[in-house]
Amino acid sequence: MKPNIRRCISCRKTAPKENFWRIVRVYSSGVIQLDQGMGRSAYLCQDHNCLQIAQKKNLIGRSLKTNVSPEIYQKLWERQKEKCLMFPS
Repeated sequence: MKPNIRRCISCRKTAPKENFWRIVRVYSSGVIQLDQGMGRSAYLCQDHNCLQIAQKKNLIGRSLKTNVSPEIYQKLWERQKEKCLMFPS
């Protein structure tokens, strides 16, 4: 069975969806959440540069066609920080 391939909204790299963070605008409520829910989705590499560019250019908001609260970016930065602590370069 083929893996589910997705594309990063920032760097446009394609990879299996397990390599990305999923940001979802839930269909019924319009709430933005991470990793779960049905609705419009955007995928972002788990890379510092991709997150920085996505925030600077509002790529998540543009992809999901809605405003993204600063709390979502804060959660993503916390995930990035945890990833760096778990897997130092």
